Amino acid sequence: MRSLSVAFVLLSAATAAFAQQWEFGAVGGGGFLSDVSASGPAGSATAGFAPGAAFGAFFGQNLYHNLTGEIRYEYMQNDLRLSSNGQTAQFSGVAHAVHYDLLYHTNRRESHTQFFAAVGGGMKLFRGTGTPEAYQPLSQFGYFTKTQAIKPMLSVGGGLTYQLAPRIFLRAEVRDFITPFPTQIVTPAPGVKYGSLLQDIVPMVGIEYIH
Repeated sequence: MRSLSVAFVLLSAATAAFAQQWEFGAVGGGGFLSDVSASGPAGSATAGFAPGAAFGAFFGQNLYHNLTGEIRYEYMQNDLRLSSNGQTAQFSGVAHAVHYDLLYHTNRRESHTQFFAAVGGGMKLFRGTGTPEAYQPLSQFGYFTKTQAIKPMLSVGGGLTYQLAPRIFLRAEVRDFITPFPTQIVTPAPGVKYGSLLQDIVPMVGIEYIH
């Protein structure tokens, strides 16, 4: 009898897991990052990253009627940048983001168009990938380094999905990835102070499959 009870519990758990709704997909778009102020003896400037392409993938699980959880990865191409008095210095760079988000959906299963809001967190890896030069413009405000830095990341945003076929949806969304500014790869010059918060606004469009 005990063996039958255990078997029944395991079977029920397996059935429940199988009944869970899973979703996965891919997205692409662009990243637009805020600059931070840079101030020091030589005057003022801005430090940050140039706009660039962004690509991502996600895997989600339906947790409740209107709530899903998603594991996400994004690859972003954003060059490092310093600007002052009409002069700009740049250095090649990329970033990788890994995070877990909770999505709250409206009109879940009642409409072809569903709106959602998302919030979550994870980590973002910044990498300087350019070739250092003996002379760098605007070096009085900072230096570009061919190194990397990992920062904690807050992810917020929202968007919509539109049903194209019984299990296929078009997804459009905007995310804001918020991190501390990575001074390890854009390093302030002596006596220069940088702002501390970096925002990355990333609009993306992609395809989602629900199983």
